[in-house]
Amino acid sequence: MDIKGKVKEVLSNLLKVKLDELKDEVSLQDSIGVDSTEMVESVIALEKSFGVKLSPKEITKSSTISDIANNIQSKLAK
Repeated sequence: MDIKGKVKEVLSNLLKVKLDELKDEVSLQDSIGVDSTEMVESVIALEKSFGVKLSPKEITKSSTISDIANNIQSKLAK
């Protein structure tokens, strides 16, 4: 599974959202209505899944699935 697919899987399980609702350009805050607590939980879940350190600011700033996956990819490449 690619990084984007894994991000979708983690967020789908955590946020109780169907995988097909998590399109690449979906905004977590605007389209799905993720609140600040869910954002923090998402950061923690993604950190555990990928073994990288993320800040809630990075996820808020990178609010689409594609942006989050790209952010994680860049951290894994270091």
